[in-house]
Amino acid sequence: MANRDSAAVGLVFAVLSAASFGTSGTFGSSLITAGWSPPLVILIRISLGALVLALPAALALRGRWRQVWASRRTVVLYGVLAVASAQVFYFNAVQRLSVGVALLLEYLGVVLVVVWMWLRHDRRPHRLTVCGSVLALVGLALVLDLLGGTRIDLVGALWGLGAAVGLAAFFVISARSDDALPPVAMAALGMGVGAVVLLVLGLAGALPFRAGGSTVVLAGATVAFWVPFIGLSVVAAAFAYAVGVVAARRLGATVASFVGLTEVLFAVLFAWLLLDQLPGPIQLVGGVFIVGGVAVVRIDELRRDRRAAAVLVGPPGSAAPASVRPGDRE
Repeated sequence: MANRDSAAVGLVFAVLSAASFGTSGTFGSSLITAGWSPPLVILIRISLGALVLALPAALALRGRWRQVWASRRTVVLYGVLAVASAQVFYFNAVQRLSVGVALLLEYLGVVLVVVWMWLRHDRRPHRLTVCGSVLALVGLALVLDLLGGTRIDLVGALWGLGAAVGLAAFFVISARSDDALPPVAMAALGMGVGAVVLLVLGLAGALPFRAGGSTVVLAGATVAFWVPFIGLSVVAAAFAYAVGVVAARRLGATVASFVGLTEVLFAVLFAWLLLDQLPGPIQLVGGVFIVGGVAVVRIDELRRDRRAAAVLVGPPGSAAPASVRPGDRE
């Protein structure tokens, strides 16, 4: 019962994280339209997000700084791969590809998570997981309207695949519980590392930093530029990353990554509510496919956990094999 309750809470957190990440498009587009360069928007978003979580992270650690040092490799990997690289690779991908194709390539990261769990933990995907993967990816293609005009470029595709690696790293590293670093501390430190990497790349000229207008149009109203930055840093960064780590640790990397696909649905929803961009029938059908794919993968994970639990319990009086754990996590 405890595991089931933990998974239920994890699903709620995963949806909240996806919804929070989904607001980044609406907030970010208002700034980009006003002349702010995407890399600078990303840098400010991540930097402020790290600052927002600094005090909660310090309180969660309670002076256990040795624990931070012991987890330094995990934190650096999280900051470089899950935060900085994912952002930089996606930015470079959209310079050469349509946004829909770039997003589809990035979200192939959920498939990479399945492959990683297979190769690293011998969790071979069952038929239901494969079917759920296909359903979710077809739904993603429909939501992104890839049947419309698209631009394909080999270099851009490679950048998009790099973003997929960064996305997979977010879920795989977030799901690790052996370091026992509090989720809020992992998110804060990871974003801090990511911000430093982005700043160095910007100062080196690899990323264009350009400030735009002092006012932007958000949800049909003219507001100061710092309003969407608050939304980006508090909602789409600090809250989204911290809650995402909690969700991945409770659900495992595989299920958490598939629930993360709903970020695209929330992005479409927020664009509809705030920017009056109505989703078409094809996008609605795609949303059904994504939710169905997530449900199928979750059902497969529940079946796997029940089988593992049965092996653990075994016949009365038998000893459970130490190598089998239900819901094996990264």
